[in-house]
Amino acid sequence: QVQLVESGGGLVQAGGSLNLSCAASRTSITMSTMGWFRQAPGKQRELVAIIMSGGSTTYADSVKGRFTISGDFAKNRVFLQMNSLKPEDTAVYYCHQKTTWPSTQEYWGRGTQVTVSS
Repeated sequence: QVQLVESGGGLVQAGGSLNLSCAASRTSITMSTMGWFRQAPGKQRELVAIIMSGGSTTYADSVKGRFTISGDFAKNRVFLQMNSLKPEDTAVYYCHQKTTWPSTQEYWGRGTQVTVSS
């Protein structure tokens, strides 16, 4: 089993920055994708950003130009630099990692709260 542990959440004023980190408990598993999702109160969980092992990235339209995802696939660590934060970015942010070998397995962190005050 693999546990993901997030860190870096907190309270910040609008316009501020936060950097989220996520580390997997095992590095012997080769992940194919790593990413971040978020869930605001009363809303469904949504994709924020993902990074593929080849380096390609995908961002939600709402965070393009403000958030940057990076990853270390050798250590199964993923980061999310969040700049120019807005109150609507307030949510619980979840780390997600997926492997496809020898079978598809997905792992989720327990979440870290990000609160942006206006």
